[in-house]
Amino acid sequence: MDFALFCTRVDILLLLIALCSPCKFIQSPMDFGPLNFHQTTNTSSLDFGRIVFDSPTAVLRPHSPREISLLLSSLSASSSFNKVTVAARGAGHSIHGQAQALDGIVIEMDSLPSAISIHRGGESGSSYADVGGGALWIELLRESLKFGLAPRSWTDYLYLSVGGTLSNGGISGQTFKHGPQISNVLQLDVVTGKGEQVTCSSTESSELFFAALGGLGQFGIITRARILLQDAPQKVKWVRAFYDDFETFTEDQELLVSMPDAVDYVEGFIVLNEHSLHSSSVAFPSHLRFTPEFHGKGRYRVYYCIEFAIHDHQVESTDVERVATQLLRKMSHIPSHFYSVEVSYFDFLNRVRMEEAILRSRALWEVPHPWLNMFVPKSGIGEFKDLLLDNISPTDFEGLVLIYPLLRDKWDANSSAVLPDGGGRAEEQVMYIVGVLRSANPATCAAQCLQDLLRRHRRVAQAATAPRIGAKQYLARHPSQGHWQDHFGRHWDRFVARKAQFDPLGILAPGQGIFPRTHASSS
Repeated sequence: MDFALFCTRVDILLLLIALCSPCKFIQSPMDFGPLNFHQTTNTSSLDFGRIVFDSPTAVLRPHSPREISLLLSSLSASSSFNKVTVAARGAGHSIHGQAQALDGIVIEMDSLPSAISIHRGGESGSSYADVGGGALWIELLRESLKFGLAPRSWTDYLYLSVGGTLSNGGISGQTFKHGPQISNVLQLDVVTGKGEQVTCSSTESSELFFAALGGLGQFGIITRARILLQDAPQKVKWVRAFYDDFETFTEDQELLVSMPDAVDYVEGFIVLNEHSLHSSSVAFPSHLRFTPEFHGKGRYRVYYCIEFAIHDHQVESTDVERVATQLLRKMSHIPSHFYSVEVSYFDFLNRVRMEEAILRSRALWEVPHPWLNMFVPKSGIGEFKDLLLDNISPTDFEGLVLIYPLLRDKWDANSSAVLPDGGGRAEEQVMYIVGVLRSANPATCAAQCLQDLLRRHRRVAQAATAPRIGAKQYLARHPSQGHWQDHFGRHWDRFVARKAQFDPLGILAPGQGIFPRTHASSS
């Protein structure tokens, strides 16, 4: 070990002594050689959910992956400091404190270099981008578009970190066609819980590669990813069609995802009230003539909307308008209630940012978000819809309920992501993502109201994950290890074995609540 590295580890141990002392307070930023620790920041105990606020004792803003490696290797090498945990924080869009570390250390990944390198493939190779784990997807989009390229798979909101979404899954309307973001990665650089810096892929250190993808940060911190790219279209034909029958709505969604050569994006949402209709996109309300009758026939009635998109590369061989017309003729939406717009590819992908600006102007962005996300088998989607509507109040619901199909064979079973069991039936290749994306405006929903919403969501999740429906939560924080074991089901033993291999002391991602911190002697 060289002298500089020895001194750095001594300094880290001094920090750990401070962390483990009774006062657990750092008076000022500490410069330990190449490592720069800070007091807790305004963001280190805050996330998009605004439900959990667990404060760390220190924050590390690293300038290189080596600094992360030094910290984790020092923690792993010392049996004296067995309570210190570490969480990597990207853009802070967790819902239930998953990127927090109570009395531990938060690593703010946005301090890492954000250089993005684009490589255009030739006849024998794919185009790809090398991007830091702390970079945002919007940054990758802007850089790749300079070369006429873009990633194949997205999330709806682009101001999320690359390492953050790859640690969970990363889904949007392109997932049926290209799979989730974790299915579009060629290579990773990961710092394991033991402090090892590893470059891995499906053929090199593959166990770590697949463990980290969808691994909830349990096995390592992603510091670089190699992301598949495709040719980017200039424009997008964006279509919406409305329904008053749920079964017809889902049948048409499944029709669209069965035609990946014609369709590039499929999503949908439940129209619960006027708010959900007009807040779902700023691209449509100016000419939307759909006026649903929510209070017809003596009962409250909800509607459904499919939205799909077709890439327009603006080449003579493709008539996007004709393709859209042919698709609509095959669908069974409410007659005359379909609408379309043509937007730039960038504006289409960045559509939620426009919604964010509106919500910020109304002081409705930085509010609690008691979200619930579920993967639901096709066979249970109708029952799940009924369960959900029985547990929400459509008239005062603020937010969106997204619902759209995914295809199981687009997910790599080797990754750590958890999906519902397919039941062994061909039709169960189709599953649905349902996102209950509600806001809790403090002006109308105070603390007791928020807790009531969370209880309702737990009730829905408990009923939906029972064998009758067989759903699985996405982006969850379960209350105990027993609940996590139920969540992983037959994959639990594999998940535990990977933890023992790459983070045996349970240092990483304490906010997920899966594994306790352990002593070196007991690992």
